[in-house]
Amino acid sequence: MNDKPNGNPHLRRSIGTTQLALYALGSMIGSGIYGLIGKAAGQAGSAVWLSFLVALVAALLTSLSYASLGSRYPRAGGAAYVTDRAFGIPLLSFTVGLALVASGLTSIATQSKIFAAIIADFAGWGAVSPTAIAVGFLLILSGVVFRGIRESMWVNVVCTIMEVSGLLLVIGSGLSYWGSVDYFEIPPDRIDSGLAVVVVQASVLAFFAFIGFEDAVNVAEECREPERTIPRGLIIATVSAAVLYVAVSITAVSVVPWQELASAPSPLTAVMAKSAPSLPAGLMTFIALFSVANTALVNYVTASRLIYGMSGQGLLPSLLGRVHRTRQTPHIAIATLLGVLVLLAVAGEIADLAAATVLLLLVIFVAVNASLVVLKRRAGEPAGRFEIPVALPMMGIAVCCGLLITRLTSSDWRAPLLAALLLAGILGLYAILRMTKVSQR
Repeated sequence: MNDKPNGNPHLRRSIGTTQLALYALGSMIGSGIYGLIGKAAGQAGSAVWLSFLVALVAALLTSLSYASLGSRYPRAGGAAYVTDRAFGIPLLSFTVGLALVASGLTSIATQSKIFAAIIADFAGWGAVSPTAIAVGFLLILSGVVFRGIRESMWVNVVCTIMEVSGLLLVIGSGLSYWGSVDYFEIPPDRIDSGLAVVVVQASVLAFFAFIGFEDAVNVAEECREPERTIPRGLIIATVSAAVLYVAVSITAVSVVPWQELASAPSPLTAVMAKSAPSLPAGLMTFIALFSVANTALVNYVTASRLIYGMSGQGLLPSLLGRVHRTRQTPHIAIATLLGVLVLLAVAGEIADLAAATVLLLLVIFVAVNASLVVLKRRAGEPAGRFEIPVALPMMGIAVCCGLLITRLTSSDWRAPLLAALLLAGILGLYAILRMTKVSQR
């Protein structure tokens, strides 16, 4: 076991390109596409596959910025570190870092409740409290994350293979239906808007199926040759997700009319029921369990590494940056997050809180793209092994701002309000920590 110069243990480097690509792919696929495809089809009709292509362009711009930054600065803490390096404003770095942590925590808590509901329904455990199942799930998850990055990665690999297998099964079973519909058909009530406008509007929703690539940068200190591993892993994962999404969307609208797909509670289950009726009805439900567990696992690893990285930057107490000497994982950060997660799981309905984190993520993506623009233009700043033209992060800023404005101008006011409250809480915590530091001098 290698130690830092001061004698403290550091994180173990054991992640290669394939594992990182699966890690990012598992985070992106998650449980989103399994339910998202129906809602997207309701907006774009049979042309939903075009929306995923447009969303790919939007996601790839920011993904390439993350890949370039990961090549330059392979550090845990990801977005918080690069914004601090670019702007040197502790408040901005603190806000960006904790906003990412908040998005991860709400996602994990939400996934734990989804997992509990699926298990209770699938196993017929009506007498068992879903909250108890959710807490048990979180305890097991924290044990895996504490055990080590190698173990977490292997669990991720298994879950990601299951997720991808489920999507490939959907594509394979419905391949014979391809060519049976008009793939440029849009909802009749939106014809006046035109195909291009409808597709772009639906791509705002499809974009969120790609969110998750940012998680890969936060395990940079556990990658072998991170300067090469991160760019390769991110690009492979993003392109792979896009191919799967486009193929799944074409298959879905070919097998089930987009009108039925939009109203189906479990769209891909409805597709499989028609294209492969001989398969067990609970197969997609079983695969969904792996999908939900994988999303939670990746977010847990990401959140703990963000806390660890921010502690190393001096943005959070040094206690949170301690690494277990045997397991070589940030055990204090993991335990702290577990406490918060249990509270969130017990608290009840958190769907609105999870929706608000989408706004936070878009703000973070703007900050990350802006950081790369600043760093690329700074004289003397060392280049990485993977560089992109400055025009790409500038386009990323424009796209993310456009998506952000689209979300803010929607009729749902609860998500913006909760996002504002989260930001206010982060700013309040920053003020408290600053006052504590001043009083200790």
